[in-house]
Order: sequence, then structure tokens, then C-alpha cells
Amino acid sequence: LQYYSTSSTTQLENMYRQQMMMNPYAAQAHQSHTPYQHDGKSAETRNLKPGELSTGTTIMAVPFQGGVIMGADSRVSTGTYIANRVSDKIAQLHDSIWCCRSGSAADTQALTDYVRHYLSQLAIETGKAPTVKTAAHLMRRLCYENKDNLMAGVIIGGWDPVEKGSVYNIPLGGTCIKMPFAIGGSGSTYIYGLVDSDFKEDMNEEEALKLVKKSISHAMARDGSSGGIIRTVVVKEDGFKREYIAGDELPYGPCGW
Repeated sequence: LQYYSTSSTTQLENMYRQQMMMNPYAAQAHQSHTPYQHDGKSAETRNLKPGELSTGTTIMAVPFQGGVIMGADSRVSTGTYIANRVSDKIAQLHDSIWCCRSGSAADTQALTDYVRHYLSQLAIETGKAPTVKTAAHLMRRLCYENKDNLMAGVIIGGWDPVEKGSVYNIPLGGTCIKMPFAIGGSGSTYIYGLVDSDFKEDMNEEEALKLVKKSISHAMARDGSSGGIIRTVVVKEDGFKREYIAGDELPYGPCGW
């Protein structure tokens, strides 16, 4: 037991000392009177290694009854500087197989070049078109075996006679997962709830295309590392169709509010 004097001032001092003894961190904070100083870095850039740059993207792929919709924004950023406003982040790997790229532009461009070359060789040797699954596992092997040297998150999608329209997600580290839909990049964190709410199985082409445009435009409005225009590719058995939505025609954002 601890006894306090009748003086209220002494009693308060004793209580304060007891609290400081029980919580040393509070005592340290009380002793330190230096005001908080901002380091000038944002939440996105504060934890980067020396020489490392923050990158950002929003990519998405949604299968529908006759194929797959691939979509992406067009902003390439190096830290807080926008290096390219109208980049093309959707690369063709084979006739009906496409890839959405996020992470390091140089790494993902090299990876898509390798996979495109291997798929071309495979098609010549076997005399038939490769499957989306084959392309995804080729990409997965390159990403996984070089994961210490790469910063690449990709989505492989397309149409083949075996699985029809299919989507494979390969995030950082090289895991390969077949998904009912896939989203990636820094902007994807803002739209998981939206896509979970609006996505449904066996959508038609119009519904899937509307979902991709709506979701990516919402991500672009919230994520500072995503922006520019929206590029989409509709991949079906009879070919593909490319489209872009200009910045002043987005379904959601400053111009659409």
C-alpha cells in the first residue's frame, strides 16, 4: 500500500510518479518536447529503399461468355513524377493471349518479350496455338525463378479451345493462380469491394466491358499513381478488338462528377 499526504498537490504528484513508473514510454514522451517534423515523404514513398522508385498501376481482366476483357490505365510514374501519360500496359503474347503489366516497366517488357518468343517457338514446333495456361506457366516460371531481381505483377488472359476465356493472376513472387477475375497494381486496393459487389459469373461482353471501365475509372480517381486513359482489349475466338476511353470520357472521375 502507498499512503498519500493530505495535501492535494502532493497527492497528484505521487499519482503522476506512479503512472510514470508503470508506463516508461509515457515518461519518455513527457520528457521529449521536440515538435513533430514531417519528413517530406508520402506514405507510398516513406518505406522505399535507397534508389528505389514508387510505381503505380491499375490492371484488370474479366472473363465473359465468349472470351476475356483486359483493361488497364495508362500512367507510368517514377516516384511522384509521371514519366508517361499514355503508356500501353496490355501486351499481346500470341494471337488470342494477352498480358496486363504492373510493377517495373523494364522488367515486365523483358518478360513479355521472352514469353512471346517461347510461345511463337512452341506454336511452330507443335503446329497449333498455345493455351492461356501454357503462357501463364511460362510467365510464372520466369517470375518465380528470378523473383529476387524482378518487380513484376502480371495478369495473363485470353481465349483457347480448351478453357475458352480464362484469366491467370501472377503477383509479385511468381505465384500463378487461375481466377474468376483478376485485378492488380496500386489502384486495385481501392476497388476490391466494388468488383466483389458487381462481378457475376457468365456475364455477357457488354456487362463485362462496363464493369472493367467502371472499376478502373474509380481506381484512377482515388490512386495518385493511376491515371491517364483506359485501354481495353476484348479477346474472343474470332480475334480481338482494342479500344481506349479518353480522360474526359471516363464513366467516373472529375470529368464525370
